[in-house]
Amino acid sequence: MSGEKECFRTKNGEGPDGLSPLVLAYMGDAVYEVLVRRWVLRQGNAPVDKLNSQSRALVKASGQRAFYERICTALTQQEKAVFQRGRNAKSHTVAKHASVADYRIATGVEALFGYLYLMGEEERAEALFSLGLPQQNEKGKEE
Repeated sequence: MSGEKECFRTKNGEGPDGLSPLVLAYMGDAVYEVLVRRWVLRQGNAPVDKLNSQSRALVKASGQRAFYERICTALTQQEKAVFQRGRNAKSHTVAKHASVADYRIATGVEALFGYLYLMGEEERAEALFSLGLPQQNEKGKEE
């Protein structure tokens, strides 16, 4: 192994920069979900319904909007550009229980995580994910 990060390529040789923002969001949805589930499991063993409830708070569009607000100042110019491409993408669907603004920001977050994963930047994705998690106050409540 050369130590270089492995960048995803399609059969036609396209890298992540050549993929549509909605395709990046498609991949990023799965990447973000795995990061959330892993974080929830680290909080301790619990019934599956409780795990799902904890996950839902971070995965739903409003949760991703709050997540974005916690990481936006830490993004590089390239990451901001990818987020904006995702946010501005014209999707033909909207989540049933989300505002259009929240849904678009969530799509931007997912596009960013899909891009980072496909670029081989898993460590950066994990660092941003950790930065974006809600902070706990002394009483265990999220801030």
